[in-house]
Amino acid sequence: MSIKEYLKNRIGVISLNVISMITLSIFLFSVGNAFNVIKIIVIVWGIGLAVYLMLEYRDINKIFKDVNKYIENIDKKYLLSEVVDRPKYIEAVPYYEMLKMSSKSMREEINTIKEQRKDYKEYIEKWIHEVKTPISAIKLLEENNKTATSRLVLQQLEEIDSYVEQALFYARSEDVEKDYLVKEISLEKCINRVITRNKQVLIINNIGIEIRDVDKNVYSDSKWLEFIINQVIGNAIKYRNSKKAIIKIYANEIESGVELNIHDNGIGIPSNEVSRVFDKGFTGNKGRLNNKSTGIGLYLCKNLCDKLGLLISITSEKDKYTKVKIIFPKGRFCKF
Repeated sequence: MSIKEYLKNRIGVISLNVISMITLSIFLFSVGNAFNVIKIIVIVWGIGLAVYLMLEYRDINKIFKDVNKYIENIDKKYLLSEVVDRPKYIEAVPYYEMLKMSSKSMREEINTIKEQRKDYKEYIEKWIHEVKTPISAIKLLEENNKTATSRLVLQQLEEIDSYVEQALFYARSEDVEKDYLVKEISLEKCINRVITRNKQVLIINNIGIEIRDVDKNVYSDSKWLEFIINQVIGNAIKYRNSKKAIIKIYANEIESGVELNIHDNGIGIPSNEVSRVFDKGFTGNKGRLNNKSTGIGLYLCKNLCDKLGLLISITSEKDKYTKVKIIFPKGRFCKF
């Protein structure tokens, strides 16, 4: 709060005191008091008023600074009323009480919404686990009773399973810290499990796979990492090149850790869309042409990588290639 703002707010008090001083001076002069006596009274009055205004400004300015400090330092702004002291100025008390009441009402509303979201999330997770059982059963039946259409059926089942898994990971993405265990894992084994899972789709679409230099250990959670890699490979399959499609997977040791690269020669991404591919719900021009695109897969990959401490980036050129890079940083406990 500036001095100018304070004086503007106190213009009524200052005006009243000035008028009172003038009125008193005229009265004292009219009843025969000496001019020097009146001057001393006016000076003392003026000094007293100035001291009062300065002390009040100091106290109010301190309150403003404290409130601004609380606003800057507190993460949850709706808890501001819990850390601000009750004001000593009577005119500020109603606003303080109103702030307390609104803050309490907001916390109650937030808790209600949290409970509703928790119930909905638990229902979604339960439903996903239930629906995975018949999917696995149908897969097993098709693999044990192969027909001319078995591969096509298995491909569609794999896509269904992928979307179901995406929904599960999306439901858990907000509380990923409670659902993962970071430890030393084999990058090669994670990649092989993802490739095995997608083998039917790769065979049907005649997509080649080239894997090299991935026999490295990294620190991550295998379940979450496999989901990330599966989403990237799923996109490479979805947006493949119609001729001689190939996905290259390789890893490099770099100064800051291990760099995993997943490179495909698919339809690519326009240069003006590359920076937005991790945005939630973004599908781009290619995605709009493909009705299967949801704009959630890469958003989840970025979200999970951030929480796992991994770095993910994409480079691409339209009608030529797309390369996804995932970096596993070195830590005190990592040995690459």
